[in-house]
Amino acid sequence: FRAMTGDTAHIPNSVKFLFGGTAGMGATLVVQPLDLVKNRMQLSGTSGKKEYRSSIHALTSIIKNEGVRTIYTGLSAGLLRQASYTTVRLGIYTWLFEKFSSETHAPSFIKKASIAMTAGAIGAFAGTPAEIVLIRMTGDGRLPPEQRRNYKNAFEAIARIAREEGVTTLWRGCVPTVMRAMVVNVAQLATYSQAKESLTASGLLPPGIAVHFAASMISGFNTAFVSMPVDIAKTRIQSMKIIDGKPEYKNAGDVILKVVRNEGVFALWKGFTPCYMRIGPHTVLTFIILEQMNGAYYRHVLGVEPKSAL
Repeated sequence: FRAMTGDTAHIPNSVKFLFGGTAGMGATLVVQPLDLVKNRMQLSGTSGKKEYRSSIHALTSIIKNEGVRTIYTGLSAGLLRQASYTTVRLGIYTWLFEKFSSETHAPSFIKKASIAMTAGAIGAFAGTPAEIVLIRMTGDGRLPPEQRRNYKNAFEAIARIAREEGVTTLWRGCVPTVMRAMVVNVAQLATYSQAKESLTASGLLPPGIAVHFAASMISGFNTAFVSMPVDIAKTRIQSMKIIDGKPEYKNAGDVILKVVRNEGVFALWKGFTPCYMRIGPHTVLTFIILEQMNGAYYRHVLGVEPKSAL
């Protein structure tokens, strides 16, 4: 069990990937309802009318019209997304972070950002099929009954999409998904690492969970703000229908232009509250779970004092 780099014990790469996916899936079990609200609000307006006035209105409307169990619609897709996207991106990030760290210094912020962009791009490509399924399943209830896809679970959805629309449809919107992931990972992973480093050095908070929590909340706010415009473009492209052989949108730029023209520039941050309410807790839970698993592995498997993996 003792993996070594020179004379230094470290967590094997396979375990890094396992911990990354497990942390993301654990967080998703808590925040899935917020993901549903975010996706519904981002799709609001595509039919020519504003369906929800606020996050609370969206949540209460969904529960009233579709039942309380609906708030966990798409959970299988959410977990599959974490098992693919988050496993890959956190696994690659922690692997590269350790690779570019010395015994006394963490990577510079520029290196952290580069590592985060690389991890996000690769993870997003791997997770795009699950992302499409998640968006379709969470948005299905807003459609008229005759237009709903009614996927039973994520795996049935992937099989149906490949059979009915072609395998390449599973990577529809891959470019904006990768763009969003690169932005998100710089805002989330690099900002988290930098904030944790600064908070620890300042001594303002006791080391451990308090620092992890504060750094996660800073990271979550930055992530929500910078990623929202690209996120809306991704969501609408991946949920769009092909009508008479023509897609609703040509590309991410076309989505953003149409949203600004038809709904106003602030519509690019539509659903910011549920987005932050989702990203904030998801970031906190993911990183705290990940840090605790890493710490436990160092102590109980490697028999050494924990060191930062992020």
